[in-house]
Amino acid sequence: MRLILYTGKGGVGKTTTAAATAACAAARGRRTLVASADAAHSLGDVLEQRLEPTPTRVAPNLDAIEIDARVEMLRRWGRIREFLVSMFEYRGIDAVVAEELAMLPGAEEITTLLAVEEYAHAGGYEFVVVDCAPTDSTLRLVTLPDVASRFFRILLPIAATISGVAVPLARRLVAAPLPDSGVFREADELIYRHLAALQKRITHRDTSVRMVVTPERMVIDEAQRAYTDLALFEVGCDAVIMNRMLPEAAADEEFFADWCRLQGERFLDVARLFAPLPVLAAPLAEDEVCGVEALRAHGEAIFGDIAPEARLCNAPRVQFVREGPEYIAIVPLPNANPGDIDVVKVDDELSITTGSRRRSLKLPRRFVPLSLVSARLEGRAMRISFAPEAALPEVV
Repeated sequence: MRLILYTGKGGVGKTTTAAATAACAAARGRRTLVASADAAHSLGDVLEQRLEPTPTRVAPNLDAIEIDARVEMLRRWGRIREFLVSMFEYRGIDAVVAEELAMLPGAEEITTLLAVEEYAHAGGYEFVVVDCAPTDSTLRLVTLPDVASRFFRILLPIAATISGVAVPLARRLVAAPLPDSGVFREADELIYRHLAALQKRITHRDTSVRMVVTPERMVIDEAQRAYTDLALFEVGCDAVIMNRMLPEAAADEEFFADWCRLQGERFLDVARLFAPLPVLAAPLAEDEVCGVEALRAHGEAIFGDIAPEARLCNAPRVQFVREGPEYIAIVPLPNANPGDIDVVKVDDELSITTGSRRRSLKLPRRFVPLSLVSARLEGRAMRISFAPEAALPEVV
C-alpha cells in the first residue's frame, strides 16, 4: 500500500493538493482513500461532500474520511482515559477540564495514523493520501512513535511492577483512584504493538511525505526545517509541490511581470535547497478548486504524465559503514545548521539533536565498544566517525 502525507505551513493549500492527488489517482484507476488528519477538517469542504469518521464513497475508486481523534482514542484506550479523568476529578478539577487534560500528549497524532492504517487495510486500498495538519503537528505525527516508544519501554515495566506491589496496599489507605491491570494492559498494547507498527509504517519505503510550499520566503524556510527533521527520523520525502504559480503568459502583463520574475527565482531556490527532490508546479487557479472533477483537473495539471502515487525520489537512509580502520555512521541532514547539531554516544545508542528534535539511534553491535572520534557535516549528511580506544591519539 502506497501512503503519502501532505504537509506544509498553514494556508499553503495542503488540503486542495492532497484531494487533487487522490482524485487524479482515482480517475486513473487506483483504488484510493484520502484522509484528513487535520483537526480543522476542511477536506469535506474541498470535496463538497459531507464526510464521516468512516470511509465515504465520493467518486468511482475514491473514498474519503475525516478522522475524529477523540472517538478513536475512546475506542482504543478507554481505560487509560477513564483512569486519567477520575484522577483529575479527584484532585478537584472540573469534569469538562478533566476530559480535556486526559487527552494524552500525542494521542491525536497516534490515533489518526492508527485509524488510517486500519481503514486502509480493511478497504483494500492501493493508494492512501493523508491531509496532515500544519508542519509542526505533522512532525509530531511522524516522530512520535520513535520518541514515545523508547520512553515508555523504560517507564511502563517499572510502573507496572510498582503498581502490582503497591496498589493493593494503597487502596486500603487512600481514596485516590489507582490504575488497575486493565490500564497497564492497554498501555502495554499501545507501546509494544501499535507504536512499533506505526514506526515501521512511517519509515517504510512505500511511505512518503510531500511538502506543499508557495513562493514566499517564510513558507520555504519552514519547509526547509521540516525537511531536515524528517531526514533525521528517516521519514522519506519524495517531492515538493510549489503551489499558486502564475502562468507564464502572466509575465507579459506589466502588473504581474515582477511577480512572475520573483516566482521564477523562488522556484529555482526551492529546486536547489531541496535537491534531489523534484519540484512540481501547481498553477494558481482562476477560482477555488472544489468538487471532485475540479480537483481531478487540478491534479492532472500538477502531475501531467507522472503517476500521482509514484515514488518520485528515493530518500537517503542512515548508513553504517567501515572505511579502513574507521567505522562511519552517515546520517542524512539536508540544510542543517552545523551550530544546531549535537552528537553524543551513550552506551549502545547515538543521540543526535538538531534544533528542537532529538533522535536516539541504536548502534550496530560492532559500533557499541567503539568511541566517538568526530562528527562533521559534509554536504547534506552528518559524517560520524568511531574508532577503538587503542586507536585514539594520547592526550598530553
